[in-house]
Parts: sequence; C-alpha cells; structure tokens
Amino acid sequence: MTLGYILAIAVLLLILWLGNGIRRIGAVSVGETIPVRHGSALLLIDLQSVFWERGPYSNAAKEAAARVILSEVEPARAEGHPVIAVRQEWSIPSTKAVAKLSMKGQAIEGSDGTEIAEVFTSLPDHVLVKRVQDAFETGELDALLKSYGVGRLRLVGLDMNYCVQKTALAARNRGYEVTVVKEGTLAAAPTESAEKQMSSAGVAIC
Repeated sequence: MTLGYILAIAVLLLILWLGNGIRRIGAVSVGETIPVRHGSALLLIDLQSVFWERGPYSNAAKEAAARVILSEVEPARAEGHPVIAVRQEWSIPSTKAVAKLSMKGQAIEGSDGTEIAEVFTSLPDHVLVKRVQDAFETGELDALLKSYGVGRLRLVGLDMNYCVQKTALAARNRGYEVTVVKEGTLAAAPTESAEKQMSSAGVAIC
C-alpha cells in the first residue's frame, strides 16, 4: 500500500511538472510599462529551418510570406529601424519534456534546425533566443528595444496562432504599439481566434 501511495504521488508530481511546462510555454509576460519612445523595430519570429523548411506550411504559403517579409525589411533598413530575429530553443527542463512528448522534439536547445532558415540569414541585425512562445519572457528583448528607443513594433513570422500572438500580446502588456503584418505570417490552423484576441488587446493587424 505504501509503495502504491508513493507511485501515485510520483505520477501526480510528474503530471503537475509537465502541466507547469505547458503553462509556461503559452504564458504571456507582463513586464514594466515603457515610457514614450518614438523608435520602431521589425521583429522576425521563429523563421528557423526546423519550422520553415520542415513545418506544416505549403510552399505557396511560404513563398507568399517570404515576399512580404523581404518587403518589410527593405523600408525598415532604409529608415534605420533595427531588424531583430527571435528564434525558439526549448531549454527549460519541463518545456523540453513537453517538446519531446508533443512536438516531435523540434527546436529543443542544441538540436538540429534551430538556426535561422537560409533564406533569412542575411536579414536580422540581431538574433535573440527565446525559451517559450513569448519572445519577451527572458527580458533580453526588452533590453535591446530599450537601447534603440523603440516604442513601435511590426511583427512577421510564425506561427500566427502561437509565438506571433503571444509576443504581440506581451508587447502590448508593456505599452508598445504593435502591428502584425498578416501576409508576412504563417499559420497551420485558422487564425480568427488569435486575431480577435490581439485586436482586443490593441494590436493592429494589417
């Protein structure tokens, strides 16, 4: 009986630990409200080999999105706005376990394919690593945007329903003006719910 209780407690703790990993993956951070800033930046979300080349997106969708992404980079550079890429690496033990169980082990820290896809490697001025869907979670992006005096963000990349949405919402929580360029994003499922949540939070979708 005692052994049974121990096993039951161990299973419960494992479930709670994995549940915390799932919660952390999809959580949206709050952070400090930024002061008035007039600078702008373009964020490239998760344009990595593992997602871009092996993800569930059609070639036609990728080609269309790539054209828009490239068209966003040119004016950003011309106006002196930083182009910042963020790429996914699951590195928290509980989120790594969830990724192994439910995401085919993709984008785990140190695994193949976490690098920026070749078509986009020349675009960013900076490349940051994020641990969860929200690119603001570590605080590194906050610091970089502060150094540039950025108060306005344009987002492109993938997936609209996950990392793009969570990063946009986290940015709004901090007071950034946020625009998601829909045609410069990819999504594996319909985006109506994500768009509604972002619009309700003040994110512009163009």
